[in-house]
Amino acid sequence: MSNNIVSRLKRKKIQEVVAAGKRMDGRGLLEFREMTFKTNFLKKSEGSAEIKLGKTHVIVGVTAKIGFPFDDTPNKGVLMTGAEYTPVAHATWEPGPPPNGAIELARVVDRGLRSAEILDMSELCLIEGKKVYIISLDLYVLNWDGNLIDACGAASIAALRNTKIPTYKVTKGELKATGKTKKLKLRVEPIPITITKINEHFILDATADEEEVADGRLTITMDEKNNVTTMQKRGSIGFTVDEIKKCINIATEKAAEIRSLTVASK
Repeated sequence: MSNNIVSRLKRKKIQEVVAAGKRMDGRGLLEFREMTFKTNFLKKSEGSAEIKLGKTHVIVGVTAKIGFPFDDTPNKGVLMTGAEYTPVAHATWEPGPPPNGAIELARVVDRGLRSAEILDMSELCLIEGKKVYIISLDLYVLNWDGNLIDACGAASIAALRNTKIPTYKVTKGELKATGKTKKLKLRVEPIPITITKINEHFILDATADEEEVADGRLTITMDEKNNVTTMQKRGSIGFTVDEIKKCINIATEKAAEIRSLTVASK
């Protein structure tokens, strides 16, 4: 999604700097901006995380409610992901229904979690066909300066890892709250890494201006065993097989680095 208007002069300058192996902010092509986390600070959620990635600022909240399972999976809980662009995050964002960018953000993050099977959904079933945990992951963008997918993906892992859900006792087909909580158990910890292509060059953690100039991007989600759980491409240009292999190697290294930062946030 395009939110920023980059002048032709600035566009050319970004392309020239990237071609020389540098970035406008002084970083290397495969270098992330400074990333900081804070967890468990929202009182009305079962889990939460805040991430600041350069000027990009995102909050993720996790809530757990009891509801009905889907008809085709009566013995499994539900995981739902939504994203909201707050009007204060960017001058062009306005109140109202989620724009296409927010919908895409939620879907890409959600797909990375689901495809990796981050949760054992059968463990979230309380009464088959009637009562299951519904885990909601809410992504809030407070300030936008590029690379929302990676920021929200990392913050989601940090929030889910620290989530505690209420426990219940089943008596004669009815639920009774125990007043206790248990930690949400994660099977894996998938991390998305987005590789942005400007001409023939690859960069990581693109800023808003760099995303505006980009020809395309490829988001690769990796688990801790270096399995590719999802790949999501955007843009009119294609990626060759060799380029995809190169991107996977980049994502393998960087996902491990980002995951270690989320662990340090506990």
